[in-house]
Amino acid sequence: MENGRIRRASRFNKTRFVFILKGLLVGGVTGLVVSLFRLAIEKGLALTIKLYQSLHSQPLNWLWIIGANLLIGLVVAQLLKKEPNISGSGIPQVEGQLEGEFELACWSILWRKFVGGILSIAPGLFLGREGPSIQLGAAVGQGVADRLDDHGADRRILIAGGAAAGLSAAFNAPIAGTFFVLEEIYHNFSPLIWLTALTSAIGANFISLNFFGLTPTLHITYTHNLPINQYWHLILLGIVLGLLGYVYQKTLLWLPQFYKRLPVPKYYWGLLPLVLVLPIGYFWPTVLGGGNGLITQLGQQVPTLTTVALLLVLRFVFSMISYGSGLPGGIFLPILSLGALIGAVYGLVMVQLGWLAPVYVPNLIIFAMGGYFAGIGKAPFTAILLVTEMVGTLTHLMPLAILSLVAYVVVDLMGGAPIYASLLQRLIGQPKTDMAQFKDRLEVPIFAGAPLEDHQVRDVAWPETCLLIAVRRGEAELIPHGDTLIRAGDTLVILTDHHLRATVRRQIEAAAQTLKKADENLVK
Repeated sequence: MENGRIRRASRFNKTRFVFILKGLLVGGVTGLVVSLFRLAIEKGLALTIKLYQSLHSQPLNWLWIIGANLLIGLVVAQLLKKEPNISGSGIPQVEGQLEGEFELACWSILWRKFVGGILSIAPGLFLGREGPSIQLGAAVGQGVADRLDDHGADRRILIAGGAAAGLSAAFNAPIAGTFFVLEEIYHNFSPLIWLTALTSAIGANFISLNFFGLTPTLHITYTHNLPINQYWHLILLGIVLGLLGYVYQKTLLWLPQFYKRLPVPKYYWGLLPLVLVLPIGYFWPTVLGGGNGLITQLGQQVPTLTTVALLLVLRFVFSMISYGSGLPGGIFLPILSLGALIGAVYGLVMVQLGWLAPVYVPNLIIFAMGGYFAGIGKAPFTAILLVTEMVGTLTHLMPLAILSLVAYVVVDLMGGAPIYASLLQRLIGQPKTDMAQFKDRLEVPIFAGAPLEDHQVRDVAWPETCLLIAVRRGEAELIPHGDTLIRAGDTLVILTDHHLRATVRRQIEAAAQTLKKADENLVK
């Protein structure tokens, strides 16, 4: 009996249990912070729309709106000047921090991103709340880790958990939040990471549901499922989404060149969209904001083809202007709204050609949201799960998966990279903050088909500044030797200086490519 109790106790994994508790703490705090952030944006945007609608009968309100926008631009400029890392969505900054490219000051990020994000999004700019929510969550995770005196890998796990919690609370999408961190930000599926991220996401979602209720964020319903004999539309629409997704990537990455021509410091670039939003608010106040209201309207009643096409052009151009200015705001929701409009345009064109029944247009609107994000972000799993959770139904999983895969492949064939990774590469050129000098663990996952797969440890030209200390294989952790075979699904655990993590990762990737070329030469 006693031996049985000892064996059962030995199976209990204390480390995982501790990280579940830590994840719940991070998720709870993040859920509160992001829910307040989200609530302030919704209230502020509603007030902004109401003011614009009153202009036709009360033109003196122009003084309030113009004055407020100029003041907001000046205030946010000061926030950006003090803390440049709150610029944009914040997702590239979080990804860079987890990769060891730079270190961030959590409290400075937290309060400035909170205030700057509200001030930037509430005036109606075409910016999303989800990117800032992810950075807010990561800052909370970092703050909790600092309080608990966690360092290295443990600290990064809590930062990743906070990022997942941020997206979960922003969209009430805990599964998508978890997968986004694994697929797009951390690039690692180790048990501690996904377990902590999932726990944090669930905790944050529970808090968010108490603020906003159980209704899905984008509750769109349709009366008829797309028939199998109409699935060829998914291939065509996927190609269109992939092509336009590639255009989106290239345009977004080109924008800094446009803004650098302005005769003002970069901190004041946000004044341009805050001025240009004035005529948009006057003529079309209901289209202001990240786009969740617009998507819901499209799901309820699709306008004419001309109206939808004009909205698509307007939202594409002004979302670029809004994000390119560097104001604290994301592209997640704007991408989804553009995808919905592209799906609507495609559907209406096909209806006019007589190749599609009108009842299936709402279906394509939903599918296209996921497809467009899958192509631009190159994160198809996140796209599928996000749209599923936001819409609140599982009936569209198959067509959504097909469309996302086609859009992803098209962007991949054209040489498009994940947008957040591209934004990070652009960000790395900026001056780095001071980083602590201590030993840290770097984890390198080995995927099927990777250059290091089926090679022995001795075959790899390991950088002199690192030491391979373990190979994690499933639940086991192996001590590596020269003849240890690296297999698909392994995670290489490497010890190096904290400030060299990113450099060592790149050096290992270069060594892997050298091995790959050597293998190809042998085959020849």
